[in-house]
Amino acid sequence: MSDNAHNPSMPAPETSEIQLDEDDRLRPEFVRAVLEAVWAGEAEQARDLVRPLHPADRADLIELTPEHERPALAAALGDLIDADVLVEMNDHVREDIVDTLNAGQVADFAAELDTDDAVAIIEDMEAEDREAVLAAMTAEDRAAIEDALSFPEESAGRLMQRDLVAVPEHITVGDVIDRLREDTELTSDFWEIYVVDPLHKPIGYCQLSRILRSARSAAISQVMERRQTLIPVDMDQEEVALRFQKYALISAAVVDASGRLVGMITADDIVHIIQEEASEDVLRLSGAGISDINESPGESYRARIRWLVANLGTALVASTVISFFGAAIEQMVALAVLMPIVAGVGGNAGTQTLAVTVRALATNQLTQSNTRRAIGRELSIAILNGATIAVIAGVGVTLWSSDWHLGAVIAAAMLTNIIIAGMAGVIIPVTLDHYDQDPAVASSVFVTMITDSMGFLAFLGLAVLSGLVGLTV
Repeated sequence: MSDNAHNPSMPAPETSEIQLDEDDRLRPEFVRAVLEAVWAGEAEQARDLVRPLHPADRADLIELTPEHERPALAAALGDLIDADVLVEMNDHVREDIVDTLNAGQVADFAAELDTDDAVAIIEDMEAEDREAVLAAMTAEDRAAIEDALSFPEESAGRLMQRDLVAVPEHITVGDVIDRLREDTELTSDFWEIYVVDPLHKPIGYCQLSRILRSARSAAISQVMERRQTLIPVDMDQEEVALRFQKYALISAAVVDASGRLVGMITADDIVHIIQEEASEDVLRLSGAGISDINESPGESYRARIRWLVANLGTALVASTVISFFGAAIEQMVALAVLMPIVAGVGGNAGTQTLAVTVRALATNQLTQSNTRRAIGRELSIAILNGATIAVIAGVGVTLWSSDWHLGAVIAAAMLTNIIIAGMAGVIIPVTLDHYDQDPAVASSVFVTMITDSMGFLAFLGLAVLSGLVGLTV
């Protein structure tokens, strides 16, 4: 594959204030100007406006354009929509643009990119279209893409770059520098050189800065760093991102099952993964699935409806609890008025704990070693929060209803439900994670069911047990 792929670290070109606002977003008037030029058939004018833009900003322009107008814009811009722009695009938008290209064009774009970026373009294509693109590629590029596609999605094998610099340990720093200067086929974007043994297994690495500051006569084995972080080729990309974050890596060697060096992953790739994984967790926690504003309504519907149906089922549990106390509610209308407050505050408390716990699990801050401590911490917080809200609610209801008995009941119910919510918010995701289930997907449904049903049960049950109301009509 070509090593001329877009380097995210390179500075954006100079752009006028007309194009970008203070937050580096394309101004609405600039987007309109480009589209108006396209509508008027002034393709060259549109190209003149877009040409100074950074590839990432060109990708934003495509994404900001209404879906039905994107083909016309892409056709007008022509070669300004190149491989670097495709890589920067949202996945859904990129699929639409790729669908307008023939197999040869897609193959040409892929050949300009590092393997990981080329795979990102090709992997979501229909099987027939993918085969057509692969058939149009050179044998070398096709072999690299097929090898990458053989690894599971979202694994290090899909993410890694095959182009790297590896040298044996017996050569000198001068030999390394000469090789870097003379070999025109080496990748141009790298920060570290990997040192390998005769079986091509990595035994260390050396940063370019250290090589440049060392004497030419020094053996590479003397200046290299032997302690290294190796990434198994089948490791999930989220785990890869956590290793980069934990050890502050610039790049890391990827090894196969036998320990041989097969690729490398760089920090610029990880930035996208961290953002992607964090976004997925937030969306899953809300029950929206892996959704996107550029996704079609049909796809979003299918992702969201199943969780709404699940919520409907759990809501019936809470409704069943209320039905047991129908007679008590009829005796005191104030109970019906105050019930949603108990359930709602408990739900918010549970959501707070749930969000903290899911994030801790995702970042490996919460493990089996500190689970008990985390549960104890959340219990302490729940008791403090519950006591505070109980006092406020109890005093407020007493003043509102002139009935200290009712105030005491809602205070006790608030304390009880917030403690239960706090425990549910940490125990449920931890339990799901223990059984290798994604805690971000299903936790919110169960926590909502528990806080609603237990909130109603605590409030209405305490009202009956305290004698505030009777259970029979």
